[in-house]
Amino acid sequence: MAPALLTALDSTSHVHIIVGSNPLAGARCSRSIEVGATPIVIAPNTGNVHYGLAKRIEEHGIRWLQRDFADDDLKTLGREEVEHVVDAVFVTSGARSALAQRISTLCRRLRIPVNVADAPNLCTFTLLSTHNAGPLQVGVTTSGKGCKLASRIKREIAATLPVGLGDAVERLGTVRRRIWEQDHAAEAATELEAEDEETGQSAAFNKLVTPTDAEAARARRMRWLAQICEYWPLRRLAAITDGDVDAILKAYSQESTGITSVDAKPLLNPATLDARRSCGRIILAGSGPGHPDLLTTATLKAIRSADLILADKLVPAPVLELVPRRTPVQIARKFPGNADAAQDELHRIGLEAMKEGKTVLRLKQGDPYLYGRGAEEVEYFRNHGYEATVLPGITSSLSAPLFAKIPATHRSVSDQILICTGTGRKGAAPDPPAFLPNQTVVFLMALHRLKELVSSLTERKSDPYPSSTPCAVIERASCPDQRIIRTTLEHVNAAVDEEGSRPPGLLVVGAVCEVLQKAPQKWVVEDGFQGLDVLNDLSEGANGLDVLRDSLVTPGLEESADPIGHSRSAVAVTV
Repeated sequence: MAPALLTALDSTSHVHIIVGSNPLAGARCSRSIEVGATPIVIAPNTGNVHYGLAKRIEEHGIRWLQRDFADDDLKTLGREEVEHVVDAVFVTSGARSALAQRISTLCRRLRIPVNVADAPNLCTFTLLSTHNAGPLQVGVTTSGKGCKLASRIKREIAATLPVGLGDAVERLGTVRRRIWEQDHAAEAATELEAEDEETGQSAAFNKLVTPTDAEAARARRMRWLAQICEYWPLRRLAAITDGDVDAILKAYSQESTGITSVDAKPLLNPATLDARRSCGRIILAGSGPGHPDLLTTATLKAIRSADLILADKLVPAPVLELVPRRTPVQIARKFPGNADAAQDELHRIGLEAMKEGKTVLRLKQGDPYLYGRGAEEVEYFRNHGYEATVLPGITSSLSAPLFAKIPATHRSVSDQILICTGTGRKGAAPDPPAFLPNQTVVFLMALHRLKELVSSLTERKSDPYPSSTPCAVIERASCPDQRIIRTTLEHVNAAVDEEGSRPPGLLVVGAVCEVLQKAPQKWVVEDGFQGLDVLNDLSEGANGLDVLRDSLVTPGLEESADPIGHSRSAVAVTV
């Protein structure tokens, strides 16, 4: 099979016939409208017209001929300037339809482009799966062999293109057009001066200008433009701004400096453009519940590549030990009454670093968007001109119960899970949720006011929690000193008073707490974490992250302890 001739067709004011009333017909109408054509739908009104097509017909005022297709439609519904022959036909009914085969035959005879859904043998053209970015269009076709595959290939190609490339194409096109216009204007001015020589001396009378000089100038300008389009990285081209375009055109409009600017001093400094692409960045990442093996690979990459790390106070030492020794770390100085001031301090430090072109990693416990003020930080940096990249983290609200052998949901026991905070804004107590026997409730940041929380649950005016409701306190989940207290709402306060507190922790309430592990006494305490030991056994005791830590520490460097007692390998820490 010979390859298809791929073209970009200007369809402005063309007339497209769409035969059919299914979802594909609606998509074809939308595509025709996008390219400036006028679609005409031909299909009987059987009452089964797809709602998407009906909506497009109503919104865009599309002409709908509520009848069967007629052969004369091909020669009567088109534009007057082409003797009413239509410009293209889309048949959406598929190859098995006798109508599709008839329309294809008629279109071929009249040389009208025709496309029949799922029937390459009946088509004279196929639609490409396209990525549009302003004047830039990237199209992929599999020649009718698989539209889904073409769509996937298109998406993967588009994902590799730098942001703003479409705008760069527009700007470079403007430069090319203006250079061409200026060259032709100069030619016209030269011809006019030649005609006026008999009436007096021209302004350029004493200046020697040969046709060869003018031609060389024009060739040099276009060659420079062609070379940057051919050889510069796409990311550099995407960094070109409107100001750069204005400077180029201004230089070319000044005859005395236009050529020398290209030869002596680049009109576009590559280093300047590259610096724009490498401006400061902010990354918000969740460090998970505590164990370094539970970091996402994306967050691990961010830890290894950041220029500065702003970490929450609760990010555990094993995670911080993964930070390369060259990377400074600022630990949030958050304590009761200083949370807002500490947050403002991190914002200020982050902004200063980004203004210096650095990549800043805001490392947060758990997941950034789950009671981590992540959205507030995104909004803050956005207001200062920086769009944050947010990386998810494994939240303790789901992983801590798992490590405590508590399924968040369980058939015939719990079919929903509710995640709440135990601490409201400015320390105010949040409203407690109503009791549902089929619900699992996880309270984060609640252990410091556990007595008030339990009272608010068991003493609700409506739908109170029974004091016998199973619950579990899970502290320092996934860390070596993890602790679980299994009990009920009746005894949980006494248990925590007796055993003490080991923050950070959370409270799980619901019948699922007794699905796998029951507490035969008032409460049971389980110390230690072995949830990932099987991984160590499978790798014969060699943890992959231990190897990574070794690769980040230069032999001979002594370990130093940071001010909060975390043993780290020569990593600069400020608190």
